Amino acid sequence: MTESLRLVVVTGLSGSGKSTAIHVLEDLGFYCIDNLPLVLIPRFLELWESSREELRRVALGLDVRERHFLDEFPRVFQDLRARDLLLEVLYLEASDDVLIRRFSETRRPHPAAGGGVIEDGIRRERERLRGLREIADRILDTSALTVHELRTALRDLAGRPETDTMTIALVSFGYKFGLPTDADVALDCRFLPNPFFVEELRQKTGTDQAVADFVLGREETQEFLKRVVDLLDFTLPRYRREGKSYLTIAVGCTGGRHRSIVLVEELRKRLEQRGHRVLVRHRDAER
Repeated sequence: MTESLRLVVVTGLSGSGKSTAIHVLEDLGFYCIDNLPLVLIPRFLELWESSREELRRVALGLDVRERHFLDEFPRVFQDLRARDLLLEVLYLEASDDVLIRRFSETRRPHPAAGGGVIEDGIRRERERLRGLREIADRILDTSALTVHELRTALRDLAGRPETDTMTIALVSFGYKFGLPTDADVALDCRFLPNPFFVEELRQKTGTDQAVADFVLGREETQEFLKRVVDLLDFTLPRYRREGKSYLTIAVGCTGGRHRSIVLVEELRKRLEQRGHRVLVRHRDAER
């Protein structure tokens, strides 16, 4: 039996790292085409179907640079999902301030700014791509990701062996810096005593054993963790049943350096013990 084509469509906001993602996927063994016109995608698939090349993993970079993209993508994606292939739409985004900084550093004009200010272009593009974001299989916020962290996230995507498995991304964050925009579930742990107000713990982070002991040694922490794991035991199989392959769970405290990190690391252990695939990112640990 011929193996189905694995097709990853990389799209999202300008400046969010789509070109970097394409390069990373290429390094991971995908055949990559950036900015392929939508009208050529069916023709590309026809060529693949008639080819004898052992081409099984393809990544396409698509965005608003293609003139008819916004008008045509619903029809094209519907056609792709009807074909005998494994399709995943990866949508990249970042916060406005990060996008403004990236465009300012590169001195490139924003494609949706129309010669005006970058902020207006970002706002306009974000609104225009709202429908595309809603149909994405996976949303990745690159605001706080280094190239190395982006590579790690994409390596997991590329290496997932089965279509019915699900990866859980645990993200610690600080509410003072805003909610992660790619979170599917957000948990607030600010009700727990804050190590920041303990002088000997203030300069440490949740990866330090002393901070972990302070947070995990409390009965309310253990009760919270138990209830969270019970909730996930109930919901994760149902997310998987609905075809979700990637779930981002964000755990937040005030600054994202103590309590949230401890809880994410503890949740990682408990979920891995249950056989789940888990990725961890501490978004605000260095702020």
